Amino acid sequence: MASTPARTELANVRAWLLDTGPLVAYLDARDPSHRTVASCLDEYSGQLLTTSAVITEAMHFVSACKGGARLLAEFVEASGTAVYDLCAPPELGKAAALMEKYADTPMEFADATLVLLAEGLGVHNVLTLDRRGFSTYRTRRGKALRLVLASAAG
Repeated sequence: MASTPARTELANVRAWLLDTGPLVAYLDARDPSHRTVASCLDEYSGQLLTTSAVITEAMHFVSACKGGARLLAEFVEASGTAVYDLCAPPELGKAAALMEKYADTPMEFADATLVLLAEGLGVHNVLTLDRRGFSTYRTRRGKALRLVLASAAG
């Protein structure tokens, strides 16, 4: 696949937040989004950032496939994905408040932790398949998140 200017620009971004959907799709060749996500991740040379809630959610989905849990663990280690634990009481309260705020979207706990991570690190590029949710969510300062796959397609 030829690199478009948008794809080339995104491949040079220093850090992306990683959501559950692309993580599972990358590891499962049968997933309808596998090729799109694999192409995007295979070209990316920056830092992947995620949360323990995303890893837990992904582990639930990939463990249904033989060797899926091992593949997930190997991917996280080989890619150098930084995993942040946002389960301490202050973060739980902030995540719960976000989930209430976006209850009509809805927002799951893993999504809330990614928004908190975006706020904490100032990283707003997110690799997600959840276009509806992540195009709606905002940080406390009103900052929108940039959807990597939507930008790469454009």
